Amino acid sequence: VCSSDLNPNLAKLQPYPFEKLNKLKAQAHISTDLPHIALSIGEPKHASPQFVKQAMIDNMDKMSNYPTTKGLPAFREAIANWCKQRFNLPSLSAETQVLPVNGTREAIFSFTQAMVAAGPDALITSPNPFYQIYEGAAYLAGAEPHYLPCLEENKFKPDFDSVPSDIWQRTQILFICSPGNPTGAVMSLDELQKLIRLADEYDFILASDECYSEVYVDSVSAPVGLLEACVEMGRENYKRCVVFHSLSKRSNLPGLRSGFVAGDAELLEQFFQYRTYHGCAMSIPNQLASVAAWNDEEHVKENRRLYTQKFAAVLEILSPVMDITQSDASFYLWAKTPINEEKFAQRLFAEQQVTVLPGSYLSRTIDGINPGENRIRLALVAEVEECIEAAKRIRNLIESL
Repeated sequence: VCSSDLNPNLAKLQPYPFEKLNKLKAQAHISTDLPHIALSIGEPKHASPQFVKQAMIDNMDKMSNYPTTKGLPAFREAIANWCKQRFNLPSLSAETQVLPVNGTREAIFSFTQAMVAAGPDALITSPNPFYQIYEGAAYLAGAEPHYLPCLEENKFKPDFDSVPSDIWQRTQILFICSPGNPTGAVMSLDELQKLIRLADEYDFILASDECYSEVYVDSVSAPVGLLEACVEMGRENYKRCVVFHSLSKRSNLPGLRSGFVAGDAELLEQFFQYRTYHGCAMSIPNQLASVAAWNDEEHVKENRRLYTQKFAAVLEILSPVMDITQSDASFYLWAKTPINEEKFAQRLFAEQQVTVLPGSYLSRTIDGINPGENRIRLALVAEVEECIEAAKRIRNLIESL
């Protein structure tokens, strides 16, 4: 088989940000023997809850059973109950409005394949910078990605009012990410309801990636969710709206690959049919471990306490020398660099052995503007002392420039 016989859309995929980062680091001339600290990947390093591990161990005998695509009723009920409590939902049907998935990455990609009608006019619209799956899923579904810049002057959120009507008319799915990756920006109730009305007007799906919704500073209100915004408008059928959630960030369980999609029952019915062919059912031990995680909030509160502590310490060290501010939520800082972001990240690795992600690797240049230019993403996932040490080294580099 030659490459010309393969899906031509594969050629549209760009290298993943961490592939680019590895190449950048490979070209660095390391001049220190300091131990390495990684602030580049959003992989939580806090301990996974022991009771979740125990739930998996206690149910390992169920590895001998085929899981169903829809998941155990108890699993869907745990998800529905959590959603209702967290987002003040009067109702959410575990039978028709909730579907378990193997993490939001898999779900966002497969949902796009199931929902998009491929064609030259098909658009998937998303923020810029963005989670790279939005782009890859668009191309491989036979659609084009359309990017909405998230700039500082608009508090790192897209300016939806500036989007022309012909773009909305071609949009089949609008992906939003709130809290945002990498900016940490949170959309307000009013902003979400404006988008719901746009989805009604132009008949597109509004898909909200909310996997960072439980990581926010203790002193602020919990981020509002899309389903919550629907209810405030009297839309308990969540028409045209779906949300994606995961245990990866909330519960420090990225390896469990456990999340869910919830919302419009008609869309989920179609997505369920796709998934029966997709072959992606979650193992029963994983499901029962997930039930334990969704049923507990104490470990989530402790998670937030640790992130709050890290934010405060890192900002105290870096604020005097760097243009850096507290994000609304998530565990990221979206910081300005005093020099080109790639050069800064490479020198930081070479001279201080700290790895961060250049913002341009998470963005695309549109009309000469790349929203990630002269920015880096700091993922405060390491232990508190490591984050403090990393901040000191970043400051050392800045002061040496």
